[in-house]
Amino acid sequence: MHRKNLKGWNEVKTNDSWSVFKIMGEFVDGFENLSKIGPCVSIFGSARTKSDHPHYKLTTEVAEKIVELGFGIITGGGPGIMEAANKGAKKALGPSVGLCIELPFEQTINKYIDDDKSLDFDYFFVRKVMFMKYAQAFVVMPGGFGTLDELFEALTLIQTKKAEKFPVILVDKSFWQGCFEWIKERLLENNNYISEIDLDLFSIVDSPDEVVDILNKFYDKKGFKPNF
Repeated sequence: MHRKNLKGWNEVKTNDSWSVFKIMGEFVDGFENLSKIGPCVSIFGSARTKSDHPHYKLTTEVAEKIVELGFGIITGGGPGIMEAANKGAKKALGPSVGLCIELPFEQTINKYIDDDKSLDFDYFFVRKVMFMKYAQAFVVMPGGFGTLDELFEALTLIQTKKAEKFPVILVDKSFWQGCFEWIKERLLENNNYISEIDLDLFSIVDSPDEVVDILNKFYDKKGFKPNF
């Protein structure tokens, strides 16, 4: 029994070794393609948001305003908020990028991604590196676990100085305010799990103009470059 189990373990280790080359290939493909596009802003949010929802329209407007500043838009390439963001980029004639990943549900590639700017990933962690490295800001719309994962990974990397500081903008105060109060009360005031300055790592706004204002102020005298 022991030898049988050990044999299976060795087979897993061999497969893991070969998977390194696939992972490397995704990194190389992502780096080569995204480095050519220019400065972009990543927009995150729920894949389940319908086209008649106010958040869909708001996201489209936010993306249009961002493109008018000279940025492209990067999304996860799927439906919902991602589709709305790519739609706004397309309407404003800006670069519309989709970092797509195959999922067992929800994920279909939206039609508003530029044909030459659609990248496919098998690994979530490789895809998240691309979001982080090439985005000059994160705009975070209401969403679920995936949205929160991307938000808190960005905040952690900035907090620990593993990434250059860049704007992290949460849109819709009515949605995000409860999260902010929980962070402030439970993580800062009650337990000192974070520092007070960590609350300055993100902003919460309601309108496209507020998003534009934050981007303008941050990049007024600062050049664009990859985050790490």
